[in-house]
Amino acid sequence: MASLELGGVSVRAHAFDIVKSEIQSRLLPLLSSVSGKEQVLDLQDVFRRFSFDNICKFSFGLDPGCLELSLPVSEFAEAFDLASKFSAQRGLACSSLIWKVKRLLNLGTEKQLKEAIKILDEFAQQMINQRQENGFSERNDLLSRFMGTINDDKYLRDIIVSFLLAGRDTVAYGLTSFFWLLTQHPEVESAILDELERAMGSSDGQFASFNQMREMHYLHAALYESLRLFPPVQFDSKFAEEDDILADGTFVRKGTRVTYHPYAMGRMESVWGSDCLEFKPDRWLKNGRYMPQDLYKFPVFQAGKRVCLGKEIAVMEMKCVVLAVIKQFKILVLGLDQPPGLPLVLLPP
Repeated sequence: MASLELGGVSVRAHAFDIVKSEIQSRLLPLLSSVSGKEQVLDLQDVFRRFSFDNICKFSFGLDPGCLELSLPVSEFAEAFDLASKFSAQRGLACSSLIWKVKRLLNLGTEKQLKEAIKILDEFAQQMINQRQENGFSERNDLLSRFMGTINDDKYLRDIIVSFLLAGRDTVAYGLTSFFWLLTQHPEVESAILDELERAMGSSDGQFASFNQMREMHYLHAALYESLRLFPPVQFDSKFAEEDDILADGTFVRKGTRVTYHPYAMGRMESVWGSDCLEFKPDRWLKNGRYMPQDLYKFPVFQAGKRVCLGKEIAVMEMKCVVLAVIKQFKILVLGLDQPPGLPLVLLPP
């Protein structure tokens, strides 16, 4: 993994250029096209399209164009949505026997899941074949980097799907929750704008640079506070590869499934204090500078040896969107009493 420089300067710079280009060429023009026209826009759908375009460009050099003004339907994106949805439904079934029988008989959602996976596999294989035919050593996308060290098409297909899973929904849902919270906390939005003005100084650029964003500690704190309250992945599980003993002395037998719940953990008074349900970016600051928390206390990006490889890139992507949008638009949510899952957003001039 080290040879890929994942999280290194070159990869981050490449990702930053992709995100900035997508914001400038598609996201802002789309928002401008409805601004001031009393039109309602599903911002979560917009962010999902935005992050899908970005992760496709970054991971394997493909531009699906989901964020074009016409908001086109992508067969690949739809197949990805269906595969994610029906896979998750397996875990919610009262018994695994139900979906296993449906899979055996090729019925209902299991039939649709099989068809969706086929589309994804064919698409991924097509991408791999194109790289093998046209060369990949000079390309910067992650697929090309992996192909330089891995000669296993099935493994490469799995890598493509893994990056799509990690890079689209997490960013989209993280941004959706953040803007939902901003509409209820205008003082936080004002503080971010003030910080942006200080960070950019006399700079004439439309966007903050990567280094300027790194100096915006309040923005970073506000994003992490939002992720604490609304983690994109609300619960996750691990399986013990060998017998183990947890830090509190609990014995875990080999093969045991251990589930943790970042959503619940972020709202526990015993972990975060009596104000755990409040949106307070200042809890992450000390003398105006961001102070990280223990990852086992804040496992949104996991912890230990399994820390999310794309963590820094995902946070950078969210920062870019936040700064670009609040600098030019005012977001108003229709029905503040509804949860941040599917907000409808009006963009006035």
